Amino acid sequence: MEWKLELVQVPVSDVDRAKAFYESAGFNLDVDHRAGDTFRVVQLTPQGSACSITIGTGLTPAEPGSYQGLHLVVSDIDAARAELIERGIEVSEPYHFGPGGQTPGPDPQRADYNSYLSFSDPDGNGWLVQEVGRGS
Repeated sequence: MEWKLELVQVPVSDVDRAKAFYESAGFNLDVDHRAGDTFRVVQLTPQGSACSITIGTGLTPAEPGSYQGLHLVVSDIDAARAELIERGIEVSEPYHFGPGGQTPGPDPQRADYNSYLSFSDPDGNGWLVQEVGRGS
C-alpha cells in the first residue's frame, strides 16, 4: 500500500493576499473555488512537487500564521535563494548545523539535508528550504 501526502492546509487571514504571495513565490495555481460567502478553497503546488497546499476560508480552525517548519526541498540552495529574491520574496541567508548549532552559510560538504534557508508568508507561516540531491 502506498501512502502519498497530497495536500497541506495552511491557515491564512487574507486569501487573496496569500494567493498572490504564493504565486509570486512560484507556486502554480491549481484551483480557486468558492461556494457562497463562507467557503473558498485555493490550491497551489510548488513547481515539481507532488504535494500541494490549500488556503481559503471555512477550511481549518488553525490560527493564521501558526504553521512553522513546512519544508520545500531543492537541489541547489543558492539558486533557490536567488530565485526567491528575484521573485520579491524576503528570504534568510543560507545556514547549516555544525557542532556549535546553527551556523551561517551552506554546509561546507554540501551534505544532503544540512543546508537551509527560511521565509514566511504574509501571516507568518514559516517555510524551510532544504538542500537535497546537490550531487545528483
